[in-house]
Amino acid sequence: MNNSRFFSRSFFVAFFFMPHFLQAQEVKVLSLKEAIELGLENSKFLKVSDAAIKEAEAKVTESRMHQLPDFKVSAAYMRMNTPSVDLKIPLGGQGGSDSIAKGGSSFEVNQMMYAMANASLPLFSGFKIHNGIQSAKYLKTATELDAQKDRLELVQNTIAAYYNLYKANKAVDLIEENLKHSESRVHDFENLEKNGLLARNDLLKAQLQKSNVELTLSDAKSKRDIAQFNLNLQLSIKSGTILQLDGLVDHSILPKITSLEEWQKLAHKHRADFLSLQQKQLAAKEGIQIAKGDYFPSLALTGGYVAGNIPNVVTISNALNIGVGLSYNLAALYKTGSKVKAAKARSEQIRWTLANAGDRLKVEVFKAFEEYQESLRKVSMYKIAVEQSDENYRITKNKYDNALETTTNLLEADVAQLQAHLNFEFAKVDALVAYNKLYETAGLVNPDFEK
Repeated sequence: MNNSRFFSRSFFVAFFFMPHFLQAQEVKVLSLKEAIELGLENSKFLKVSDAAIKEAEAKVTESRMHQLPDFKVSAAYMRMNTPSVDLKIPLGGQGGSDSIAKGGSSFEVNQMMYAMANASLPLFSGFKIHNGIQSAKYLKTATELDAQKDRLELVQNTIAAYYNLYKANKAVDLIEENLKHSESRVHDFENLEKNGLLARNDLLKAQLQKSNVELTLSDAKSKRDIAQFNLNLQLSIKSGTILQLDGLVDHSILPKITSLEEWQKLAHKHRADFLSLQQKQLAAKEGIQIAKGDYFPSLALTGGYVAGNIPNVVTISNALNIGVGLSYNLAALYKTGSKVKAAKARSEQIRWTLANAGDRLKVEVFKAFEEYQESLRKVSMYKIAVEQSDENYRITKNKYDNALETTTNLLEADVAQLQAHLNFEFAKVDALVAYNKLYETAGLVNPDFEK
């Protein structure tokens, strides 16, 4: 009686909590375009790029602030002892300076206060302000281009991760289907062996192949779980969510491409890292002019106001001044030369870096172009291989059923058929990844994925 109650309660608890366990793993339908949008929206790496752009914008604003006048205000209050004062200029009133010099009580100083305000507007500074603004603008554009490059890399990484999961899912599906055939074959062979119509050795071969397929399936599921976890993490999707990919691969939609020369031209026109170096080179040229600016004097419009009070002595108010200030650091005649040389050296470094980047660009585009062409050839060859493997298995199976073929050849034909189907599915996915990689090397995003 107690046991029956226990099992009844256990069944009720299991039945009550079962929906919660079933809901623990959420399923999310996700297209490739949605995956790219999620990646761009949630990428921490792009957040760093956005912060770098904001910093560059602030530096442009900072460089423009140098055109505005400087305004300084200062004030002081001081306490002091009673000093001994010997004025050589006679003061009005009786006694003159003699009475003061003798320490008369009419002249006692023990505190002092003053306030000053000065303004300075630069009129000429050797073109350093103008060149500084231009340099900051070039560097801001370079930072934006670097961010664009990071964005393209993220898009390509998302595409690769998405199709990697697709390949893993497809591999599991094909191996599971093959396992069903292996299990059915083993079952048939067991019946034949019991009736004395099949050698024990042939049954063991079929059982061994079934075990190998089970091991392959276990490995495929492990790879699928890893690909699933990586894509969830990359897209900031809750861990444990099962992604149902909505974007099947079809050989008939694999796109054709234009000539290599066209892709090379596109890369020189759109590659963000290449264009960024061009902007940095322009900024370096402005840096040379900034360094040369020290050879010139500085001219500024100045103005000020002074107010002060020494009790019992003097009070100053409404002391305004305005004028033009000219300054020149004579040390610049022998110190500026080294700054100019350093600026020219930096410009030279960027120039050769840009030249190397141009060569690397050509190599990367050529490699991506050839890899896509090769992937198309593989798809065509693997498609033929699938047809051949299917026909080979059909013929071998018919011969085996008529006792004209060995078990070993039947099992080998089955393995070859599975491998051909896997190769064909993987080749189609690799071709699409290679196609999008070609876009990335040209500095572009596949138009299908643009917002």
